[in-house]
Amino acid sequence: MFDFVLSDAQRRVRDEAREFVKTVPRQLVLDMDQDKVDFPRDFLREAGRRNLLGCRYPRALGGRDLDWVATAAVMEEIGALGYIFACVFGVGAELVCDAIALHGSDAQKERYLRPLLRGELFAAECLTEPRGGSDFFGTTTVAEDRGDHFLVNGQKRFIVGGTAADYFLVYARTDPKAEPQKGISCLLVDRSPGVETSYLYGLMGCRGGGASRVVFKDVRVPKENVLGRLDGGAAVFDTMMVPERLGTAAMTVGAARPALEIATRYTTKRKAFGQPINRFQGVSFQVAEAATLLDASRAMVYSTCLAADAKIGPGPLRRLVSETKKFVTESCQRVVHDSMQVMGGIGYTNVYPVERIHRDLRLASIWTGTNEVMSMIAASEWYRESKERDAARLSRDAEPDAAQADATEEKVFG
Repeated sequence: MFDFVLSDAQRRVRDEAREFVKTVPRQLVLDMDQDKVDFPRDFLREAGRRNLLGCRYPRALGGRDLDWVATAAVMEEIGALGYIFACVFGVGAELVCDAIALHGSDAQKERYLRPLLRGELFAAECLTEPRGGSDFFGTTTVAEDRGDHFLVNGQKRFIVGGTAADYFLVYARTDPKAEPQKGISCLLVDRSPGVETSYLYGLMGCRGGGASRVVFKDVRVPKENVLGRLDGGAAVFDTMMVPERLGTAAMTVGAARPALEIATRYTTKRKAFGQPINRFQGVSFQVAEAATLLDASRAMVYSTCLAADAKIGPGPLRRLVSETKKFVTESCQRVVHDSMQVMGGIGYTNVYPVERIHRDLRLASIWTGTNEVMSMIAASEWYRESKERDAARLSRDAEPDAAQADATEEKVFG
């Protein structure tokens, strides 16, 4: 752990999360992975009771007035319990809360945010649809204006926490004639007649998180449940991408950590050819690589958290968050791969939890925006920032520092 990065307050809340994780029954972890439990309600209720949900929100709203660095430390510890626990923890305490805290009215904060942070209500974010996930502006869910309310019809899928949610954060088209970026609204939709949810079995990993298809059939939503501005759903979506992707990176570090810890202990004890296998470079070098990737991932998470806390410009922050989500999720998948590899065949069985961690973490590079989308965002922002840097001449131009830099006839661009 990077204790040297944390203040006393950040370390205290991290330690509280660590102690909380120790109290979660082993049987719950097993039952969720076997689809015997569809959602860990008591886990979230206890997290709320301990005031661990949404620690970076103001105390006036039920948080702790902390920051992104503290949040990352907490999310890593929750992730160490299991990736799906961090998923359900983050969806409510970070994603939905963030949207309401930043865009909600005082009435919405009292009705929806406070009880969510106390663990008294559960919420789910409804973005992905059967026709696609990353194409946010292609949503086909419609909210028809009926005077004092909207009538919502449509479908969402792969909605974490959908089976247990008391309300849903739903993106729907409110102006079908407007261009896509200007005709979508974000709505707070209570579980009510017309809202149907069904748990999706057969997931490769991350089971027990209430992942479901959510169907809206003529659901009445009062006008006061518009979050932010009417037809302004894109603004909510833009701010949600930071907690969604940065939170994912932090919890992925936590989820990969136990695999490396188990592999380290195993390779210290397991003997072959008369000595512990960690004395063989083929083993120890893979452990070293995994430790390096885990440390690099954690360092990237914390540096991006500092950028978020410093409120740097939205463009540079989008780039850092996108780079962090991609690098960390892919690196941590490699950490788990190497951990299983050095354990050999036993790592492929359920004698150790490494095989479950491997299955769970396959989701990391897919959800909250695929890593290919992260690369698109990072590239776009990098080129934009590069153009601005060149125009401002902020640093030395190294291009002339070549022996034949003046060979302009060789610099052919088209």
